Amino acid sequence: MSFTLKSAFVSSLFLASGLGPAAPVGAQGDAACGGPPSAIHLNVNVEKVGSARGLIAVTLYPDEARKFLAKGGALYVVRVPARTPATRVCVNVPGPGVYALGVYHDANSNRRFDRTALGLPAEHFGFSNNPKPFFGIPHFSGVRVRVARSGTWTTIRLN
Repeated sequence: MSFTLKSAFVSSLFLASGLGPAAPVGAQGDAACGGPPSAIHLNVNVEKVGSARGLIAVTLYPDEARKFLAKGGALYVVRVPARTPATRVCVNVPGPGVYALGVYHDANSNRRFDRTALGLPAEHFGFSNNPKPFFGIPHFSGVRVRVARSGTWTTIRLN
C-alpha cells in the first residue's frame, strides 16, 4: 500500500476508536454470533482475507456520525478466527435499524490495529458498503447499512 494521507488518517482513527476486548459470543440459531444477545443479527462476509493467521475484528457503530471511528464510539467489537479467502462473522445488533461497520484483519492477534513506523496501516481494513475514500476517512453517509430483519447479509472487502 502506498503512503497516502488517507491511509495514515484511517489507521490513526482505528487506533483512536478504543477497540477493546471482544464482545461475548453467544449462539444464534445455527451460527455463533458475537455481541450482547439479541433476536436480530447481521451476517458479515469479509472478503480478500489474505491469510488464515489471526483474527477478523468487526466493530459495530450506532447510527451517529459523531461516534463513527471516535474513541469510545463503538457499540462493541466481535472477533473471530480469520479464514481465507473470506471470513463470515455473525454480529448481534441491538435491534432493527441503521449501523456502520469497521473491519480489520488482526493478523498477529494482538487486538490492536497495527501501523508501520511511518503511521501507515500494517493490517488490512475495510468499511461497510466498501466506500472508496480519496483522502481521510469515508463519509459516514457512505458506510451506513440498514438492518431491517435478522439474517441480513453485507459484504466488506479488505483493502
